[in-house]
Amino acid sequence: MTTTLSVSGMRCGKCVDKIEKFIGEIEGISLIDVNLEKSQVRVEFNAPATQELISEAILEAGFEIDENNS
Repeated sequence: MTTTLSVSGMRCGKCVDKIEKFIGEIEGISLIDVNLEKSQVRVEFNAPATQELISEAILEAGFEIDENNS
C-alpha cells in the first residue's frame, strides 16, 4: 500500500532525518520519500504497518499532518 501525507513544519534535512527515523521504526515500511518542497511524505508499506501508525509516528516526531491528505 502507498499513502501520501501533507506534513507541515518540515524545513531542513534534519526534519527529513527525524521523520525517516520515526516512520522507519514501524515494521512493514518499505519506502519513505520525504519531499520538503511539496511538504509531503510518501510511504509504501505492508502489514503490520498502517496509515494510522505512520500518522502517529509523524506526530510523535513533532510535525503536523494536514487533514486534507491525498
